[in-house]
Order: sequence, then structure tokens, then C-alpha cells
Amino acid sequence: MTSSASNPEKSSDFDAEVAKTEGFKAPSHSQDSIEQDTLTPNSDNSPTSGDEADCSPPPVPSKYESSWIRRVLTPKNCRWDDNSPPALTMAQCVLYAMASTFTVANLYYNQPILNKVASTFDVSYEKSSQVATLMQAGYAAGLVFVLPLGDILERRPFIISLILVTATLWIGLCTTDSFTVFRALSFICGVTTVTPQLMIPLVGDFSPPHRKSSLLSIVVSGLILGMLVARVLSGVVANFTSWRNIYWFACGAQYLLALTLFSFMPDYPSTNPDGLNYFRALGSIPYMMFTEPVLIQACLIAFCLSCVFTSFWTTLTFLLASTPFEYSSLQIGLFSFTAVATIVMIPFIGRVIDRFVPLWSTLTGQGIAFTGIIIGTFTSTFTIAGPIVQAIGIDIGVQTAQVANRAAIFNINPKARNRVNTAYMACAFLGQLTGTAVGNRLYAQGGWRHSAGCSSTWKRSALFSLQLH
Repeated sequence: MTSSASNPEKSSDFDAEVAKTEGFKAPSHSQDSIEQDTLTPNSDNSPTSGDEADCSPPPVPSKYESSWIRRVLTPKNCRWDDNSPPALTMAQCVLYAMASTFTVANLYYNQPILNKVASTFDVSYEKSSQVATLMQAGYAAGLVFVLPLGDILERRPFIISLILVTATLWIGLCTTDSFTVFRALSFICGVTTVTPQLMIPLVGDFSPPHRKSSLLSIVVSGLILGMLVARVLSGVVANFTSWRNIYWFACGAQYLLALTLFSFMPDYPSTNPDGLNYFRALGSIPYMMFTEPVLIQACLIAFCLSCVFTSFWTTLTFLLASTPFEYSSLQIGLFSFTAVATIVMIPFIGRVIDRFVPLWSTLTGQGIAFTGIIIGTFTSTFTIAGPIVQAIGIDIGVQTAQVANRAAIFNINPKARNRVNTAYMACAFLGQLTGTAVGNRLYAQGGWRHSAGCSSTWKRSALFSLQLH
């Protein structure tokens, strides 16, 4: 028994000695090596079967493949690919600027024709002025309650839906014979006309950091152009035809704009794809206004700049209509063409802003505006050159500071840019109301020098706000 049990062991020792003598390594038959050969995947000794390859997870279908509604509502050239997202192009920025032009114009079509609106509905001038007031109030409500949805919803369907809703409601403004309905629809259309303020954060989200200010300035130029086009076009059309024709033009322009955006606007993803509660989003706005130093500074500057801007343009009408100018309404309306200088200059100024920190650009803009105010305050009562220089200086200076401010505040929280813009625009709108009220009161009490002197005070307050940096 002993000899038979030891034979295999001797045989194994003999094989090892032979292998060593001949220069070969004996194969290892230990348990550890067997387990390693068995458990090591994709080794030379363990070929991979086809079943293992089939165990990889299947590719996740895109949102367009999983929903036929998205496929129908999103053309192929507009579909978003997270693996290769398309860059923001200059053509798209021009498209968004034109969208801003023909949507912000909704707020200003009525201003030159309020007398004709009063005649059509047989109401007083005081009541007809409620149309402009209600539309501006609706716009303010939209800034607060609709604009934050830009941080929650996908921008393409949201923006196109807003434009379509506004255009459809606009048909009522073109056809109604009830002044009550006309006022109500004006307010609602003001609420839904926040597309320009959605376009600005959109460009801020997807523009390259080194070109952010220059691309933002293009959209801002579209905003200024909309204010100019609306007033001039409305006055000219109403002078030769029915005032409702300008409303029909606005309705058609919005439907055409919606179709253009449907065909060319990319389906940008939401900034908060995991979801964001609407009421928490609203609550975060005042929180940021008190906790973000850059936003606090920008809001104070926006308030002061808006006071200067609206105080000047409101009291300018009284100045030009009185001695020594005594201009007609048409001549006063043509004075709005001074904004063309701003429209031309702002894109070039945006390129300059990209090369410097926003603080210096804001300071430069305020310096330009302050220079215009000083010149206009002391020369506008005896030469038309005074208000022209002041108008150009205020427009260029204010818009330069606005672009620089937005470039700064959009760096606060990339996922909350629409809410940041809401806070900023709320302060700017409050400044517009304050500038209009204070400017009119001071002009009535002391004339042009008093209202212009107040503008210089607002401007010094804006410069003081920069010290908070």
C-alpha cells in the first residue's frame, strides 16, 4: 500500500526533474492557478462566448425616438444631441434679435395712437392711456411670474407657445368693439410678451465665454430696434390708414416669427432637467437679491439707469413742444431715430466688453451717459444739438452698462439665469416707473433744468453703486 501510494509522487518529481534538465517549465497544476485560469475573463485561456457580448446594456433611445409627438414638433435640423451639441451661431443670434424686435414691439404699438383708440371706442384720452398702462403692467407681471419658467421648461416649446398664444389673443385686439375687452386683452398680451427676456439668458447659456458680451449685445440691439420700429411704424400707418392695421401687422408678424423659430430654433435642453418646483423658483428670486453681491450691485445700477432713461424720454416731449422749438408730433416722433446710433454701436461695444471685466465696461457706459446729461442739461433749452447729444449719450451709455451688467450677473448661477434676469428686470422696471413719475413732477415744477438735474443725481447714485464692489 505504501509503495503504491508513493509511486505517483515519485513520478511527479521525476517529471519535474526532467523538465528542469531540458530547460522547460513544468506546468503548474496547483488549485490557485486553476481558479485563476477559470475566473479571469477575456484571457487567452478563456475564450469569450457570444452570450457574454450580448449582456451589455442596450443603448438608451433619445427623447425623439421615444416620442412621436417630439418627432413631429421638432424638425431634424433642430434636434438636440447631447453627444455633439451645436454651437451658438451668429445667424441664430440675429434670429433671436429679430424675435426680440417683433415681440417687444407689442408693448409700444399703442403709444403713438392712443388718441385714435380713444376716438374709436368713444372714451376720454385719460381712459385710452390705460391701454398702455395695462400692457406695461402685464409685462411687469410676466417678468415676475412667467420669466422664471425659463429655468424649468425647455426653451424651444415654451418660447414658441408664448408667441402663438400672444398672436392668437392679438386677433381679439384687432377685432373687438368693447373697450373693456380691449383693455383686458392688452394686459394678458403684456403678460405673455416676455420672449425678449427669455432670449437674453438663452444666449448667455450657450454663447462661448469669450464672446458672451458681443452676442448679448446683438439681442439688446434687437430690443432697442423693436422700441423704435413700433413707435415709428405705428404712427405712420395710423396716419394714413386705420390704426387697427398696425395691430393686424403685429399679429401676422408674430405668426411668421413662430413659424421661423419652429423651423430653425434648436431644441435646447432645460437648465434644470431634474425638475424645479415653481414656487421654490419664485422664492429664490428675492433670496438672491439679498445674498448675491454682484446681483445687488447690478440691480441698484439698473434702477438708477432706468430712472435716467425714462425721465429723459418722458420730459423730452414737453421740451420739444415748447418754445423755442415748438415741434409737431411727427417731428417729435422722428427724434426717436437717434436710437439708430445705439443700434449700430452696441455690437461693437459688446466686443470691447468681452476684452475687459464688466466693472470697467459699466463704469465706461455710465461715464458716457453722464457726459451726455451734463451737455444736455445746460444746452437743450436753446439749441437742438443739446437733446440730440444727450439722447445719444444716454442711449449708448445705458445700454453699454446694461450689457456689461448682464454679462456679470449671468455668471452667478448658470442654472438660474432666468430668475437672475427676473430680479434684474424687476429693478429696472421699478426704475422706469420712478423716473417717469419724478421726471414729470420736476418738469412741471421747475422745467427742463430741474428734471435734467435730477437725472444727473440718479447717475451719480449709479456711480456710487459701483463703489459697493
